[in-house]
Amino acid sequence: MKNKNININNMRAKNIRPFTPFHILSLPFTPLLFLLLSSLTSQVQAQNGTWTVFDTRSSDICSNNISAIAADENGLWAGTYQGLCRMKRSTWTDYAMFNEKLKNQSVNCLMVDQRGVLWIGTDDYGVIEWDGTHWTEYSEETRRLKMKFVKEIVIDHDGVVWIGVTLGGVVSYDGSSWEKYTPADCELLSDFILDIAVDRDNKKWITSNGGVSVYDGTRWVNYTTSNSNLPDNIVPAIAIDKDNVKWFGTLSGLASFDGKRWRVWNTKNSPLPGNQVNDIAIDGDGLLWVGTDKGAAVFDGESNWVAFTPKNCKIPSGNIYKVTHDPQGNHWFGNDNRGLSRLSGFTMPASSGKPSNKSGEQEASDENVRINPHLADGYITISLESPSATVTFTNKDGKVVKTVDDYKNNQKIKIHRMPKGMYIVGVKTVRGEKKIKFNLK
Repeated sequence: MKNKNININNMRAKNIRPFTPFHILSLPFTPLLFLLLSSLTSQVQAQNGTWTVFDTRSSDICSNNISAIAADENGLWAGTYQGLCRMKRSTWTDYAMFNEKLKNQSVNCLMVDQRGVLWIGTDDYGVIEWDGTHWTEYSEETRRLKMKFVKEIVIDHDGVVWIGVTLGGVVSYDGSSWEKYTPADCELLSDFILDIAVDRDNKKWITSNGGVSVYDGTRWVNYTTSNSNLPDNIVPAIAIDKDNVKWFGTLSGLASFDGKRWRVWNTKNSPLPGNQVNDIAIDGDGLLWVGTDKGAAVFDGESNWVAFTPKNCKIPSGNIYKVTHDPQGNHWFGNDNRGLSRLSGFTMPASSGKPSNKSGEQEASDENVRINPHLADGYITISLESPSATVTFTNKDGKVVKTVDDYKNNQKIKIHRMPKGMYIVGVKTVRGEKKIKFNLK
């Protein structure tokens, strides 16, 4: 663990919880099984929808530290730093009464599969399954594959389970055999796994504190700030929409990638409440729900936003660590220390929030951009801070006469064949767009 302190401290400095600090041994099973009483909740009628807050003061939820949430037809599962609980018909049940290993155990991720089986990712006991009657544990595999601190569980189109492990890489399980992937034996960028998603082509998109790795079963492809417009290499969240567009939550905002074009939104060019995007969920209408360090938001993917902060609704302050929606159309937000919030009856307005341009870029950038003319030699160079840019030359008639894609810092741009006159040079990077007047004499 000591040789990983730089990565862990980097995450903690950004207030991202890489794994729980609790390593408490399971307590002896107590015969005092009890069903927690129906919760009393606080409600507020928002301008659009009703907010309900569940915390330890107003309800029987087992903890205010929400680290995972999952919904099914019968209710809501909440994973916390202190175990697993379930709300069904307004009644909370602490599942430590059914499995003593969940007593004071950090539950980092939850996933309900097509059979209705709940998959639980824990700190100390790896992966645990609950089918409503029986518990299935993988104690030997957890020890052999070092699967403690399980961060994410997904199932691909072939039924293979993919498990992301903090400081342990990725593990796959096809029902009979297990396989492990780490940077030591493949091109995976980091063993500090944060999230996993599966696209329509059954490719696995794996996010970490080193960027994004994509695995098609044979070949690896990696995306970082150095070879793409990914705004940050620490990527806590990923979601894939119905059009196979990938959405990334990073420490420097929200990004999308359609296979060709990157788009970036942050607090400067959109109503996004905070640049640290912790989780992303896409609902049945295709709306994007994001949780940040300063609130949550919903986005239609183009220009329409609604932001939720403690200033305009009942959502608690602090990190919105997890986001999901249930079959009844409710939206759920898990706070890292102030419980759960539920938004019911919300309808996306036709227009809301500060307008965002369609490209997802800033209209004005704070990036330091400078044109360096070498007219006698027939070229110019452009100094910029980002790793790459798209450069356009627009003449006085508004016509784009030259475009340079994937421009690198101080790369030569030949201009000796361009007509003389005044141009607007547009320099687009992940930080926004800078427009500079340039007179070609």
